[in-house]
Amino acid sequence: MKSNTIWWLLAAIMVIGAGGCGPGIEPRIAVLLPDACNTPDGMVLGADGFIYLSCPNFNDPSYAPRIVRLSPDGQLVDVGELPGHPETGKAGPLGLDFGPDGHLYVADNQSMWGFHDHKSRLLRIRMNQGRPEGVEVLVTGFIQANAVACHGDSVYVTESSLDLSADPMPSGVYRFRFSEFQGEPIDLTRAAAEHLVVKFHTDNPDWRIGANGLGFDEQGNMYVCNFGEASLLRFRFGLDGNVVSHEVVARGQGMESTDGLKVHPRTGAVYIADYVGNAVHKVDPRTGQVTTLWKNETNSGGLGGLLDRPSEVCLRGNWIYVANIDLPGQGNEYDAPHTLSVLPLR
Repeated sequence: MKSNTIWWLLAAIMVIGAGGCGPGIEPRIAVLLPDACNTPDGMVLGADGFIYLSCPNFNDPSYAPRIVRLSPDGQLVDVGELPGHPETGKAGPLGLDFGPDGHLYVADNQSMWGFHDHKSRLLRIRMNQGRPEGVEVLVTGFIQANAVACHGDSVYVTESSLDLSADPMPSGVYRFRFSEFQGEPIDLTRAAAEHLVVKFHTDNPDWRIGANGLGFDEQGNMYVCNFGEASLLRFRFGLDGNVVSHEVVARGQGMESTDGLKVHPRTGAVYIADYVGNAVHKVDPRTGQVTTLWKNETNSGGLGGLLDRPSEVCLRGNWIYVANIDLPGQGNEYDAPHTLSVLPLR
């Protein structure tokens, strides 16, 4: 990973602090991103109070994929570029999370570049006070690595498709113990079964995307979004680490898809980005009731903070930050501005 300090000093970035959102519930622009961050996606709140954001730049690949971070006072800071896959030359950083070691674990989704033959990976960016000190390849052989969540002694990664040709399409969640990351990378083409902890299916011909957003509550329950089914799933683990129960917490109720999620650490409420519906929802984990916090028309252009194909949410203080990935297709056009939106947390 290399930092491009000169570029960031020259970039004209307009930031509107979240503190200026006012009492309304409508979204506002949290930050206007430069062209070098044209495809914002995964977000995680670091212990330093910064929101770390992945920018795979699928929309305009003339800019290298990179990680940036947003300070508590709204300043955008470059972290650095991601090195390309040795075979494809590409990197596709999507979901990311901090491990207990303080390092950043990142899903490298190669399928978005058209490489579906087990080219996707799990990477670890070794961090030191917000700065990268190197990138390690931990796991190879994913088809569509997507979300990442570190919990306990393990890192979990959603695989949005386990078999692209199957109907209904299977997807799931892999688990890797941190203690396994020694020596050569884990190769899922040889070791998939022993790491797959959850498997389910998606039956939606229009949106063949399965396991997506991922997170844990304070009780250790795992929440997973099934994108194409517009549903939120919950899995409970036994003392031996095996799944002992699973259930559909919510489906539909205004949700047209379920992309990225975050679990509120105090209330347990689950906040979900609805890519298809151009919306953000809150799910009550006890009742399964869905509350739509904001929804606007497709192909909004992101003007004034409107949602523009939202793919991820992040909670910081009293605000919900929303990444507008703005991928083209299905009624949407990729265009400027490139934004993170912000909504009052409720």
